[in-house]
Amino acid sequence: MAAEATTTRDRLPFHRLSAAGVLALAHGEGDGAVLTALHSAERSRRLLLLRALNDELSRLPEIPGPTAEIPGPTAEIPGPEAETPGPTAAPPREAPAPAPYAEAWALLERAQLHAPEAFEDVLMSPNTGMWVSLAVRRVRGWAADEDAPQWAVTGYLAALAAAAAARAGLDFSITVPVRGGLLPLPTLGCAVLPDTEPWSTGRVTGRAGRLRITGAGGAVEVAPGWDRRGPDWLPVRRMALGPAESAKSLVLEELDRYRTFPRPSDPRPLSDAEARTWGSLLTDAWEVLRRDDPVSAGAMRHGLMSIAPTPARERFRPYSCTAAAAFGGVVASRPDNVAQLAATLVHEFQHIKLGGLIHLGPLTTPPADARVPDELFYAPWRDDPRPLGGLLQGIYAFLGVTRFWRAHRHTADPEYAPLAHFEFALWRGQVWSTLNRVRGHERLTPLGRRVVECLAERCAPWMSDEVPPAELRLAEDAAHDHLARWRAHHLRPEAAAVEDAVRAWQRGDAGPPAALAAQPVPVPDTEVRFLDSAAVLARHRLTEPEGTWRRTAARYAEDTGAIDGVDPADVLLACGDLTGARAAFTARLTGKGAPAAAWAGLGWALADDPAHEPASRLLLTFPERARAVRDALEATTGRDTDPVRLAAWLGAGPAEGR
Repeated sequence: MAAEATTTRDRLPFHRLSAAGVLALAHGEGDGAVLTALHSAERSRRLLLLRALNDELSRLPEIPGPTAEIPGPTAEIPGPEAETPGPTAAPPREAPAPAPYAEAWALLERAQLHAPEAFEDVLMSPNTGMWVSLAVRRVRGWAADEDAPQWAVTGYLAALAAAAAARAGLDFSITVPVRGGLLPLPTLGCAVLPDTEPWSTGRVTGRAGRLRITGAGGAVEVAPGWDRRGPDWLPVRRMALGPAESAKSLVLEELDRYRTFPRPSDPRPLSDAEARTWGSLLTDAWEVLRRDDPVSAGAMRHGLMSIAPTPARERFRPYSCTAAAAFGGVVASRPDNVAQLAATLVHEFQHIKLGGLIHLGPLTTPPADARVPDELFYAPWRDDPRPLGGLLQGIYAFLGVTRFWRAHRHTADPEYAPLAHFEFALWRGQVWSTLNRVRGHERLTPLGRRVVECLAERCAPWMSDEVPPAELRLAEDAAHDHLARWRAHHLRPEAAAVEDAVRAWQRGDAGPPAALAAQPVPVPDTEVRFLDSAAVLARHRLTEPEGTWRRTAARYAEDTGAIDGVDPADVLLACGDLTGARAAFTARLTGKGAPAAAWAGLGWALADDPAHEPASRLLLTFPERARAVRDALEATTGRDTDPVRLAAWLGAGPAEGR
């Protein structure tokens, strides 16, 4: 990749990253200059999407076509091609109500010409990127990602124009969609009107910086500055993190429908107490990042723009996401603690960086035969199998997470250090094994191969870093358990081999047929969740050795605070009660509806008994064989099968396969 954009007589400029920038991103890093380049490319991409939306709106019936091109000469800059998925189960095109698109385009152009900086801030909001991507899909008749009427989706353009015009100090008046009485103005705030209709319209009028917002049944007056919070106006919350001379500006996004991914959601205003909690957590997490991962913190100053908070989840199972279309935006649930939030920010910022790189150059090529289902892979951080592109995203994100925990484990409070060691050991192993699984894959582009090799180069030295033995063993066991559970749910031996195994069992053969050891067939289980239960229990064990998670099976089953996806037998196993765990898992696997993951649990419960070593090895390596044969036996005979005896018999056979 060349260091500068190039132009010829026949070609307009295209964005290029410097060779040093590509190399930094390929190693999972990248400084402020790299993020500035990605930001510039994203700007051009959004202008191209706005032009595409303009073109589509001009073709729709009953809608006045825009009279102005997308603002200014910068609209001529082509960036990376705006990729939008092809039609999938598209609904019929709607017949939208008339809307003043020409008025919105003209006002947006006036705002850019009068106050370019204000226009840029509105254009580059993560919410704008998400909206324009979804709006182009919608007007082209592709699958809708929200339940709003089309006129309301495209009418968001008027809200953008109103916000940009207000910030530019223009006098204007324009009609804007209203959702249940809420009228957000991107980057400014949200008016609260006495309107209970699911969708309606309001009028936004600006005079000398003062806003008057009118709708069904009322009006809201907003003074210049737009930062007065009251029952009828909720300004955007802005934070400054870190020292004043190098403060990081961040929006705590709660109001805009397009703040969440992949689907928009209604505003969820934070209470003052919630906002203070988030402010404290983000301030402290930023200081942790500045100390333990300064490269990421430096890049985030240029590329991280907003956090959209969501409610807290179960302990040790935070939720977060990003979208390539919403460059700079992160959705995150309220974390358990500061270190978890810091790790989440690193994780999601890795996605932001890689998404920006992929917009400039793909990492993978499409399958050779579009009729053949995409190859799916084991992803140690997911419950579901992932395609190659998704797997690379996970590798990239968790390499950053590994880098963070590698440093933080040496600076964490002593009582928290064991968990930090565990997280480092767990994720370095998962990233390393997954990298080795995809290295040299035929569908990697030259850039994709470069990224994979550079990530492997970065991760390799970490594999020899010392980790305390107890935390290392817990991490290795958690990784092994996740893979075993995943195999039990998502892989199946060939049906003919299973039938042969049933007949061999019924004949009393010494072991199963060799065909059962052939490579299994992927059969994704779309309902499975919480395959990370062993890791979650390990985290509880490290942070609260005598905590409530240690309840006996009987009490645990009745406890409303039980850990999702954790069977009472899993608790017995985590407490070291192998005899009790073996009995509990055997009971779970006897009778109808035997849970697939219990086969892995039984394998652990048998692991310390040399007499059951073949059965344990089979269940922890190929649990899908036990599940398939046991289910077939039940269907054939209608009788229960002793799972321990079946596992021992299967373990006596060949161990090929993978």
